[in-house]
Amino acid sequence: MKDDKGLYYHPFPQNKRVRMYVHETGNDIMFRMWNQDDPQMWDDHGWVPYSAVTRAAEMYDKKNFDPKRAYDIHVAREVLEAGK
Repeated sequence: MKDDKGLYYHPFPQNKRVRMYVHETGNDIMFRMWNQDDPQMWDDHGWVPYSAVTRAAEMYDKKNFDPKRAYDIHVAREVLEAGK
């Protein structure tokens, strides 16, 4: 999907109020989350490279947030391909 901020997908399909925007820079895919219930999040958090997501996933303790589920590289690639 696409809007004025760019290409995005819903990282939590049951919650359409959250979007994950994606774009490519060089050899890395970048992610940025937007939440309709927390619009300040967009300004507070910039673009995150997938390499940082993989490092965060290494620290994932299976009790809290799993970065690889929200920052899904496979979905991001599909969104970017469809947006060409």
